[in-house]
Amino acid sequence: MDESKVTMKGRLGPGMMITVDLPGGQVYENTEVKKRVALSNPYGKWVSENLRSLKAANFFSATVMDNEAILRCQQAFGYSSEDVQMVIENMASQGKEPTFCMGDDIPLAILSQKPHMLYDYFKQRFAQVTNPAIDPLREGLVMSLEINVGKRGNILEDGPENASQLILSSPVLNEGELELLLEDPYLKPQVLPIFFDIRKGVEGSLEKTLIKLCEAADEAVRNGSQLLVLSDRSDDLEPTRPAIPILLAVGAVHQHLIQNGLRMSTSIVADTAQCFSTHHFACLIGYGASAICPYLALETCRQWRLSKRTVSLMMNGKMPTVTIEQAQKNFCKAVKSGLLKILSKMGISLLSSYCGAQIFEIYGLGMEVVDLAFCGSVSNIGGVTFDELARETLSFWVKAFSEATAKRLENYGFIQFRPGGEYHGNNPEMSKLLHKAVRQKSENAFSIYQQHLANRPVNVLRDLLELKSDRAPIPVGKVEPAISIVQRFCTGGMSLGAISRETHEAIAIAMNRLGGKSNSGEGGEDPIRWAPLTDVVDGYSPTLPHLKGLQNGDTATSAIKQVASGRFGVTPTFLVNAAQLEIKIAQGAKPGEGGQLPGKKVSAYIARLRNSKPGVPLISPPPHHDIYSIEDLAQLIYDLHQVNPKAKVSVKLVAEAGIGTVASGVAKGNADVIQISGHDGGTGASPISSIKHAGGPWELGLTETHQTLIANGLRERVILRVDGGFKSGVDVMMAAAMGADEYGFGSIAMIATGCVMARICHTNNCPVGVASQREELRARFPGVPGDLVNFFLYVAEEVRGMLAQLGYQKLDDIIGHTDLLRQRDISLVKTQHLDLSYIMSSVGLPKLSSTDIRNQDIHSNGPVLDDVVLADPEIVDAIENEKVINKTIKIYNVDRAVCGRIAGVVAKKYGDTGFAGQLNITFTGSAGQSFACFLTPGMNIRLIGEANDYVGKGMAGGELVVTPVENTGFVPEEATIVGNTCLYGATGGQVFVRGKAGERFAVRNSLAEAVVEGTGDHCCEYMTGGCVVVLGKVGRNVAAGMTGGLAYILDEDDSLMPKVNKEIVKVQRVTAPVGQMQLKSLIEAHVEKTGSGKGAAILKEWDAYLPLFWQLVPPSEEDTPEACATYEATSAGQVTSFQSA
Repeated sequence: MDESKVTMKGRLGPGMMITVDLPGGQVYENTEVKKRVALSNPYGKWVSENLRSLKAANFFSATVMDNEAILRCQQAFGYSSEDVQMVIENMASQGKEPTFCMGDDIPLAILSQKPHMLYDYFKQRFAQVTNPAIDPLREGLVMSLEINVGKRGNILEDGPENASQLILSSPVLNEGELELLLEDPYLKPQVLPIFFDIRKGVEGSLEKTLIKLCEAADEAVRNGSQLLVLSDRSDDLEPTRPAIPILLAVGAVHQHLIQNGLRMSTSIVADTAQCFSTHHFACLIGYGASAICPYLALETCRQWRLSKRTVSLMMNGKMPTVTIEQAQKNFCKAVKSGLLKILSKMGISLLSSYCGAQIFEIYGLGMEVVDLAFCGSVSNIGGVTFDELARETLSFWVKAFSEATAKRLENYGFIQFRPGGEYHGNNPEMSKLLHKAVRQKSENAFSIYQQHLANRPVNVLRDLLELKSDRAPIPVGKVEPAISIVQRFCTGGMSLGAISRETHEAIAIAMNRLGGKSNSGEGGEDPIRWAPLTDVVDGYSPTLPHLKGLQNGDTATSAIKQVASGRFGVTPTFLVNAAQLEIKIAQGAKPGEGGQLPGKKVSAYIARLRNSKPGVPLISPPPHHDIYSIEDLAQLIYDLHQVNPKAKVSVKLVAEAGIGTVASGVAKGNADVIQISGHDGGTGASPISSIKHAGGPWELGLTETHQTLIANGLRERVILRVDGGFKSGVDVMMAAAMGADEYGFGSIAMIATGCVMARICHTNNCPVGVASQREELRARFPGVPGDLVNFFLYVAEEVRGMLAQLGYQKLDDIIGHTDLLRQRDISLVKTQHLDLSYIMSSVGLPKLSSTDIRNQDIHSNGPVLDDVVLADPEIVDAIENEKVINKTIKIYNVDRAVCGRIAGVVAKKYGDTGFAGQLNITFTGSAGQSFACFLTPGMNIRLIGEANDYVGKGMAGGELVVTPVENTGFVPEEATIVGNTCLYGATGGQVFVRGKAGERFAVRNSLAEAVVEGTGDHCCEYMTGGCVVVLGKVGRNVAAGMTGGLAYILDEDDSLMPKVNKEIVKVQRVTAPVGQMQLKSLIEAHVEKTGSGKGAAILKEWDAYLPLFWQLVPPSEEDTPEACATYEATSAGQVTSFQSA
């Protein structure tokens, strides 16, 4: 198209639209389109006359019950001492959810021998690949917890009556606000008690009462009630009248009203004692409640604040001082932020969209329960009946009325291990047995460890299964050797930062000795680790002096290098030194959330590797900002294959219902490996509710993935890897039979190298230096690579023994053979109605053997433009001999990730900074996605035309210039010339764009400098370094999560301030002389490189424009010469002195 005929060039952002009136010859932009619709009816008048808001009510200033009554109520409704001390009190004190570490290594609620609340049978679902999670921390402006109660009208019939509702600012009500609702004459509230009578026996009592409750709700709605309040509140609890679990009551009434066409005529509110964690609130809302009054949780907050112990701690400065009102506000604040996080995992912005959406998966409820109260939710393994559920409810209730009633709440040990509490897979006895076996290299000690695992209580679904074969056993000598089996083993993606460099390097060395694969995690890696050691004497090396037990030839490189949403440490050289590149979509312990590294663990060494500032917390965005769809994931896979064509690309997913469909898309997106992680994986730091209530068992996720890939003819294209709670050869054999080719060991690998499961990883106080960055603690690290080598060889020998017993010579021979699985005859405490036929079903085997899958060629991008460039002898000569070369090349929008492969070749030979030549390449045309990705120093790329999304992704150096063609029909600075998410994760280089960019310009920029003439929303989000200059308007939420670097933004119409996210950054005028010089020099370079008319005008009237610029400064940059006006600079721009402010 002739650019001179183009009069306007823009973009459609989120929620924007255009319409084209062909007969009228008009194009209507976003504002015009919406204005025409908004004026079609008097919506404003309807809302102002009919929509009401609930007034805020004060919190109670004293407890309503005495301490004995509070304790009885807590016992009756299933509270434990951990719930009160670690959850409720923490929220009341801190105003946020408590953070914990490691994974959830206790049994599923249905397998547990301890009583559980009904909520524990539900796992939160989350988005992965198909759509992005939302970032509730940095992008809360797109989210809301407001919800309307009352009758809802027909959305297809506009009218004032549709606005006749009551707005709640959040679903969390205090007692005063509930009272206001109950007094509302328009809603005609009806309170429905939810107690069931067991005087005639438990059998049938719960189900019958539920049905009567539904009938009462039905009658109330037909009589005009627009608000049903389901309540377990009572002035006098009775031992023979336990409360129906509130979640069961809400779900049953919700489903009944839907089936009878009445649901839109009313709202449901839960007035309950049995709700205190964010997961509880999410479940109640997800199954139909519009609001919840957690009266016992609030009473517990008041009791805690008034207790002598709390008062003493506050007076002694050992706890933040809060009032009774503030404690309750803090609790509600923590719940609200937790709810936002849960919504965001699914990519849901509004609570109203989550209400009644049932976005959960059920583990352990029978279909009679599901069909009545949770119809439509996935429940693949069956479980408890109504009578069994009633008995579990009673096991809590009777504790409150026993003659031997305890004077304090019971500690069930659901969070922290304790003797006599809930069984933990990673327990002290297991750790000690394993340490003895690997350190002494004792087969006898390892057999004791195996016996300990074999005798444990049922802990995971696979414990209900066994392997049976119709073949005769064979001698172990005929089975493939252990050294072949261990090559299938991988360690988990544990970042350097979450764990110490000693642990990280020891694990990598051990896996390289075995021929297995360690995983870098998302923190990058020190380049010193990429070469084999040649200087080892007596087990020590000057290269890695902090390690012992080394051998010449050891390599500390991680075979799998992870690309996570934060892109920390991801440089071209990092990528080309990988045998495999892993895209972490989700993490088993906290799917739908980004990684977090507390500031106290960001040492100078960690900060250098991550291109950040020491002591500043590092949080990865919940989504990859270049993956908003399955097509985007395919693009990132393409990018990684482009920069390193010799590395397989793996995609890490977390088990949940529907993962098979997602995995099929991933396979079609050209991934080489798909990893399925279970919910019981570890983590260095995560909210407790995420650890406990998100993600599913890998047994179900792996089964669905394997079967779906076979059904779609895709199983032969990908290696299937699985991890989550692996500890032995039994786990490997079970996973193989369910379809896995490779097997990941995370927490157990750390234990083998010295971890003692102190479960304080997030505090930086690990007593043995495994998960600490404190030098004095790291010095205590006890592990050597040989310990982990011993562990994996023992596991491999265990696998060999089991294969021999089953009559198979190779592990390949049993992969996908679910016919070998049998359900064990085990008597569970809670039910005999579990059905694992879903796992044991067989859909046939892949046509190719698993060996063919693991050894197949790396997937290719096919012919690409970079190959043409690299075939040019002059380019080859310039790279080999570090010469200067100039080339001009035509580019089209089908040419994607252009320059990525060239950058990979340069980085492989010279590293990120060693190339002294210059590749000056000019492209003309419209570039496809990821143009100029992963540039290195010496690559000077110019594009005359325009580019799609992800320009300059991951660039580590060089120069990138994008300008429109000459003689355009539009004004360049008013046109969008590059797409979204440019400079994502950039660690160096300069970028000059003559025109506007889309959303998230310079997201997670670490060190690059850039000049652009306008951006969309979220500019400079999560920046940790570098400098960005914007010579035009920006969108909303500028500098959200920006902890490093500087931004200069021209504000000609005084519109910037409301658009800046001021949670972290300070906004100031450019008064520091060094900052002024930095800004001016970048604009001068921009004009020189692009011929920018806007830049030239600014320079011409510099004194007039300088006062119109704002400088955005995070705390880590406040004392730099660019930001601090008390620095003095010479005319050459050198700092000469610093004056204390």
